[in-house]
Amino acid sequence: MDIETRAFLTSLFDAAIQAADPHKAISKHLPERPKGRTIVIGAGKGAAQLGAAFEELWQVPVEGVIVTRYGYATPCKHIEVIEAAHPVPDEAGLEASKALFDAVSGLTEDDLVVALICGGGSALLSSPPGDLTLADEQALNSALLASGAPIGVMNAIRKHVSGIKGGRLAAAAFPARVVSLIVSDVPGDDPAQVASGPTVPSEVTLEEALDLVRTWNIELPDAILKHLSSESARGPHPKDPVFAHHDVSIIASSRLSLEAAAEVSRQNGLPAVILSDAIEGEARDIGLMHAALAREVAEKDQPFAKPVVLLSGGETTVTLRNTEGRGGRNTEFLLSFARAIEGQPSICALAADTDGIDGSEDNAGAFADGTTATVMRGAGIDPQRALLQNDAWGAFEAASALFVPGPTGTNVNDLRAILIR
Repeated sequence: MDIETRAFLTSLFDAAIQAADPHKAISKHLPERPKGRTIVIGAGKGAAQLGAAFEELWQVPVEGVIVTRYGYATPCKHIEVIEAAHPVPDEAGLEASKALFDAVSGLTEDDLVVALICGGGSALLSSPPGDLTLADEQALNSALLASGAPIGVMNAIRKHVSGIKGGRLAAAAFPARVVSLIVSDVPGDDPAQVASGPTVPSEVTLEEALDLVRTWNIELPDAILKHLSSESARGPHPKDPVFAHHDVSIIASSRLSLEAAAEVSRQNGLPAVILSDAIEGEARDIGLMHAALAREVAEKDQPFAKPVVLLSGGETTVTLRNTEGRGGRNTEFLLSFARAIEGQPSICALAADTDGIDGSEDNAGAFADGTTATVMRGAGIDPQRALLQNDAWGAFEAASALFVPGPTGTNVNDLRAILIR
């Protein structure tokens, strides 16, 4: 892929990130100032950036605690920022959850709690309930990540195996008012799904969560299954009076970022089509679907005339077949896509996670065109074998096609941009 095409596709990614800029997003949703204290709590890969932006916009001192992923911290003046592990929780996440509960304890109805929540918070908020331990929660996360279940299913189960998710953190702040400002990274933008909803109670019942475990054939540890079979796993109901005066706002999302990317494409003289902001499914299968559509455009000018840019968002999943594989859902999507468009000179693509990290390595995603699979073979990598081994990172690294922008400070799901010349 030539430098100019990479630069163009990167500009679409940059536009998507700018549309989710924390300062811009929060400025439109500042709550009314309280008579009492303002406590800021937060969790997610971009939570520290949200906290710094809120402090600047609020202009008077605040206090509170935010937990983010290792390497994602941004200094705040008054808010404590704690780093913890993602995607598998660690002891630091456990301590962070305790600090969040301490921050919202002993409040009055004159106080305000501002919750800054974004993607990645599920793993960062470790709070095993009852007799469960951190090891149990780590085993749960590992089982869910390996299952291939969509993010909504994973979060529905997680929040019933937690002492902080499913609205429990907001309930602990009663009688203070809670305002949740949420950057959505989930298909459909359900606020109760983002970070498994620490401040937003879920409509998904315990019985429904158990049905999801059976439907997706998820092999959970015995201790987790025992907990889910007990009444103590049931979370607070959305109509519980403790949530009566809470406000929830989605301040940034995949849809808004895709629209920003589409506008940049049009400014460059290229029509853009947003296929969907809520695509889910197995990454390699979604890659084949996108490739089939791109080929149809390239070969037959249907259902869109070329030149055109196809944009999509959402969150695919990867069913692990090799636990030693490297990469993430975007690189796996693109490896499948690259194989299917091989020999098509007019198709180029970028797939990347908007938080800047895709899976196990330091890349956000990768670039691909009709020559990428051929280049991989020339470098000694069989693309099909790499796909079977969940080693998309190794394949794109060999092709010098990784996309490494670094942590972006936000998280609005995946961005897929396909240019058909």
